[in-house]
Amino acid sequence: MAGDRAAFRGARGLSEPIRYFYSLSSPWAYLGGPRLHAIAKKHGLGIEHRPITVLEENGGIRLRTRPDARQRYHALEMARWREHLGMALNLEPKFYPTDPKPAALMVIAARQLGADPTLLSHAYLRALWAEEQDYADDATLIRIADAHGFDGSGLLVASRGGAAEAEWQANRAEAIALGCFGTPNYLFRGEIFWGQDRLEFLDRAIARALAKVG
Repeated sequence: MAGDRAAFRGARGLSEPIRYFYSLSSPWAYLGGPRLHAIAKKHGLGIEHRPITVLEENGGIRLRTRPDARQRYHALEMARWREHLGMALNLEPKFYPTDPKPAALMVIAARQLGADPTLLSHAYLRALWAEEQDYADDATLIRIADAHGFDGSGLLVASRGGAAEAEWQANRAEAIALGCFGTPNYLFRGEIFWGQDRLEFLDRAIARALAKVG
């Protein structure tokens, strides 16, 4: 993760980044991504991208196994946030649920090669939730990466290597140890903010920290 820190070291007195634990299949990561990065930019902070899947390990419940009432409310909340943020989002995307790991490994490989994974992360989330694309397909993974300035084929090869897998496993182990039971989670100065609807609280926490050093 040293590359993330070096690339995004805060310019206003805070050296620690926001640690961002998220799933590449989470609608909430999709909806919250642009605002997270706007908050980081506003405060001059970096973001450490930690793609994961963590749910049952700490008591979370997969969406399609929840009671119907909870699934209906989940859809209602997504529709509300879609309208509030003005973002395209399919409430029942064609390729969800899916395994987010292949896309996550592409993002991890991009970061390991020294690139900012922000655009690629959002592109994969948008592909699933707004564009009806199946990123479980290698050709789709490559095409999306190519469209965002990466060597998609090379990135796919790197994503299948031991270094990407080791980072994926380390991300998961850290998230489980922290008590994460879903995503997205934003960690700042040891405090977890769970869910994109907590981004305002993250923003306030960073502002308070900046006020103390300013």
